[in-house]
This record gives sequence, structure tokens and C-alpha cells, in this order.
Amino acid sequence: MVADLSQIVQSRRLVVKVGSSLLVEGGKPRDAWLESLVQDLTKLRESGVEIIVVSSGAIALGAARLGLDKGGRGSLADAQAAASVGQIGLAGLWSEKLGAQGLTAAQMLLTLEDLEDRRRYLNASATLARLLEAGAVPVVNENDSVATDEIRFGDNDRLAARVAQAAGADAVLLLSDVDGLYDRDPREEGAKLIERVDGVTREVMAMASDGSSSGMGSGGMVSKLQAAQMAGRAGIALAIISGTREWPIDNALATGRGTLFLPHRSDGARKAWLGGRVAPKGTLRVDKGCAEALKGGASLLAAGVVGISGNFQRGDLVSIVAMNGEVLAQGLAEYDVGDVQAIAGKREGDQAERLGYAPRSAVVHRDHLVLL
Repeated sequence: MVADLSQIVQSRRLVVKVGSSLLVEGGKPRDAWLESLVQDLTKLRESGVEIIVVSSGAIALGAARLGLDKGGRGSLADAQAAASVGQIGLAGLWSEKLGAQGLTAAQMLLTLEDLEDRRRYLNASATLARLLEAGAVPVVNENDSVATDEIRFGDNDRLAARVAQAAGADAVLLLSDVDGLYDRDPREEGAKLIERVDGVTREVMAMASDGSSSGMGSGGMVSKLQAAQMAGRAGIALAIISGTREWPIDNALATGRGTLFLPHRSDGARKAWLGGRVAPKGTLRVDKGCAEALKGGASLLAAGVVGISGNFQRGDLVSIVAMNGEVLAQGLAEYDVGDVQAIAGKREGDQAERLGYAPRSAVVHRDHLVLL
């Protein structure tokens, strides 16, 4: 069990996420900085830690090469084109720097759907496991050349947490342009660094800034807290450290500065996959009694459903929310949306007449439901 920042780097398997603003400056890679980071990673490898890198930077590199304004993010078409060009350079960059230290880089490009679909998720998991077994360093990025606004992670913080789940990692290390979570905007006088967080609560989320200070990346502190939530459900620790100086990991360990998010539970593999999914097809609103029952481990029954939105089919992911809008859980629907609308608020004895067939035991069964 990870108890402090220094133990993050003693993990058996570690995911390290690198953002665009750290890797790219003025459209060009920060070679000296990247070389220092790779030296940090090499030291970890030599100590027995298996490393997976989640690296941004393709869009920033490609936009500079193509001469696109707004860093390649002016439109979806620009971002896709920039990613197509930049990914070649990004892969070559990691291959060169890792190769100089005697390490083999392996490129993996993933889409949101690769990790939302159970079979494709297991395929990605198997590939990561085999690469690590063979001694390679997987370098993962979202496949922005084909991703759309509707089906993408949108930031590599959550992708890193998802990859950590798929890889069975013990910890995630997010390199950022700030050295952790502060109790308010770190530019404000008196802002204090929070060194340890036991569970990401509403109060913790309220401390976050939604923007990326560099203007280059797509994430901010909100996405990092979402990543911490996602990792924490699977029993994976997550830390945020500053990546602005050379040898960033060594520097963070020497100063002890950073924020460590401790996992608050350890779901099984399938539940962790389910809890980490980020693209529900619909929403079910439930009454107060149903909300309490769910928190106690019950299935979602039709009688407790008071509102329905979205267009989902049986087996699709749905979000379950309380009357006040709080997201309680998510799970796999046992019915199409039309059938849920027909039986919402109805007791079991009244459902067969509405459906025309014998009702199932639940709208979302507890075996396919994860509290958030």
C-alpha cells in the first residue's frame, strides 16, 4: 500500500503521464528536458519498476509542422490532421530518447472505444502485458487522428488512469505544470499545497481549476481529479508532481513536493473496467429511497426510477443520478430505453402488463453496477 510520494516510484508497475506543455515548446520538442526524464525512467527500470508512458504532444508537434494556428485545435479537422503528422514525430522522439538508454519503445494508439468495449479493453490489456514482459516501454497516446469530440477521452490524465487499470499498474504519476493540488488557485496569495488526499470528494473537486495554464494541453486540474477517482476505484494510487524542471521525478522525490491520492477501494477487474467507463448512453434519475438502497449494495429496481434521458439499448452504459443531480453510480442497462420508460415507477407486479413479457429482476443489476 502506497503511503507517501516516495513509495509511488517503488511500485511494481507504474504509469507516467507527460503533458504537451512539458514536452513541446514553440512547436519543437524540449530535447534536454525529455532526455532528463528518460534518465529518471531508466533509473526506475533499473530498480525493477515496469514503466508505461502516456504521452501527449502529437497535436502540438504536428500543428507546428503544418503551420496550423491555435496549436492545431482550431477545429476537429485541424486536430486530426495535426495528430496524424505529429504522432510520427512523437513516436520517433520517444524511440530515440529511450533507445539512447538501451530501452525499446513501443507505440500504442488507443481510442475511447478501445477501452469502453470489454473485449477491446482486454485486447489492449494483453498487449500491454506482453510488451512489458518482453522488456519494452509502451508509449501510449489517444488516437486523435480518428477520434471525434463525441468519442474521445479529451485528456491524457484520464487515459493514464484507464491504461493503469488495463495494465494492472500499482500507481500513476502525472507530470504537470503545477506541483500538485492546492486549496485554491495556486496563483493566489496564501494558496497551500495539499500533500495527501483520502478520496476525491465534492469539497476536493471544488479546489480544482478547469483550465490548463499553458493553453496547449487539453486537461486541467479537474481532469486530474477525475483520473484520481478512476484510479482510486481500482485500488491504484495516483500522484501529481511538477514536471517543469529537468529530472522531474528525482526533483519531486528530493523535495517531497506533490499531491498523493490514496485509493479508497479496490474493485475487481470487471468492476474497475465498468467504473472507469466515461461515455454513458443515458441517465436514470432515482428517488431518495432508491438512492439509499443503491448505496447499501442493492440493484436498481424500476420502482425507484423517476426520470429517464438518452437513447440506450440493453447492455449500454447508463449513469444513475439522485434527485439533486449527484451522480451515484453507473452500470449496464437490462432494458432498452423504451421499456424503462414503460415500467419506471412501477412495482414488479405491474411491469409484465406494460412490457408484454415477464420483467427482469432489475433495471440495472448490482452485478453490473458500480458506485461512484
